[in-house]
Amino acid sequence: MGKNNTSNEKPSAFSGFLRYFYGNFVVLILGFISVPLITRFMTDEQYGRTGMFTSAVTVIYIFAILGMDQTYIRYYYKEGVDRHDLMKRCLLPALAIVGVLCALYAVLSGPANDFLFGERGIDLTILVIAYTVISVFERFLFLDIRMSQNGKLYSNLNILSKILYIAFILLFFAMLGDNYRVVMLAMTLSLGLVTFGIGVRYLGNQRRGLAEASLPRYELSQRELIKYGMPFILVLLMEWLLSSCDKWALRVWSGYGELGIYNSAMNIMSILLTFKATFVAFWSPVAMEKYENDSYENCKAFFKSAFNITRFYCVCAGFGLILFKDIIVYLLGADFRRAVHVIPFLTLMPIFSILFEITNQGIKFTKKNRYLNYASAVAIICNVAGNALLVPKLGGAGAALATGVTYMAYFAIGSFFAEKCYKVGYENVKTVVYAVMLMGYACLATFTEGYLIPAVAGIVGLAVVIAADYKVLLVSIEYVVGVFKKKTKA
Repeated sequence: MGKNNTSNEKPSAFSGFLRYFYGNFVVLILGFISVPLITRFMTDEQYGRTGMFTSAVTVIYIFAILGMDQTYIRYYYKEGVDRHDLMKRCLLPALAIVGVLCALYAVLSGPANDFLFGERGIDLTILVIAYTVISVFERFLFLDIRMSQNGKLYSNLNILSKILYIAFILLFFAMLGDNYRVVMLAMTLSLGLVTFGIGVRYLGNQRRGLAEASLPRYELSQRELIKYGMPFILVLLMEWLLSSCDKWALRVWSGYGELGIYNSAMNIMSILLTFKATFVAFWSPVAMEKYENDSYENCKAFFKSAFNITRFYCVCAGFGLILFKDIIVYLLGADFRRAVHVIPFLTLMPIFSILFEITNQGIKFTKKNRYLNYASAVAIICNVAGNALLVPKLGGAGAALATGVTYMAYFAIGSFFAEKCYKVGYENVKTVVYAVMLMGYACLATFTEGYLIPAVAGIVGLAVVIAADYKVLLVSIEYVVGVFKKKTKA
């Protein structure tokens, strides 16, 4: 039976979010240590090669995962599902496919490594394959933690992973010096150790009978699971293109130096990308559980409120990040200061990606994933065309512009179809106004010399957003004050 006491849901939901966010906030702080560390240890050309590494492993991972991670999320709260059986049915096909794809990469590793890194080497092939295989295990094991809404464990593991990453960076830099392999080794080993730990935990829970113990009442069909997950391949491919097409365009038309500048700016985006990772980890299980257990009217009000709150803070964060971009880039080494012209348009990417995580739930609820494919196809065309036209002329700034516009288009088209599937009634006019404001401010901050005019424009933009959504700010303040009073009384 659905829960209709919405007055109690908001505080618990916000508290749940904070459990996820505190870990990623610490990761964000550690990121402010690791990014300047790397950019001061490495030249821009060496750092540019690390971007090609993440691009290569991600595309292999997308086809290997087969969309089964989304299947796991969709069926986790289905009544009567044996969750351990669901894990096996989702993980095993992905492992089979990743084995084939990694073997194919090994065969083609010579020309592939030559294009990606500008050199050949068996160690490069091993790192690409190892990181990809580990990523498949990591995805499903972390999903199990997320779907059980164990925010504290999720946060602690993210903190541990980042600490290990920084430690390995220092270790391998002392051994290898200015070499892009330093980052590749640190990424692989830190992810591998954390994934091994949560794998042991998962198996231990199964042996001790701490997992779902009830007899399954919902028969899972492998065909049904794969049929649901496969359309997400195009969605994930779109995400890969959005995160990689710009890098590939810079590799072809601008070289490793410009790619290194762009990659450093992308890492600065961790300010908003950290929030996105936190929000997605928290939101997916909460939204699915809400849909399965509550009435349509309560769900509609809940999703609308969540969107308004998230939009307010995302837009404010976007204005703030662009406003202080000149200060932020001083965290980087002197070779990377040109990232100041790349940050503004890249800011649009996490904002509209986060907002789409809310609006696209209607498509997932109704299992009409073809609409995600429609939006993905348009986004892919937009991104490829944008990079081809803009990167040769504007370099990193052109790649950032193409990426920002593409994410806005993807959000708009996907949200339109999602509303057709599951009508919520989001405030689209206000969202469009904010989008125009952010785009205009990004253009001003990118192409205007000097700091005064962009600074004034940013302050005015922030003031407009706060004035238009002051009720959201008041609700947030009231909640924080209430929590503080409870803590002091306790």
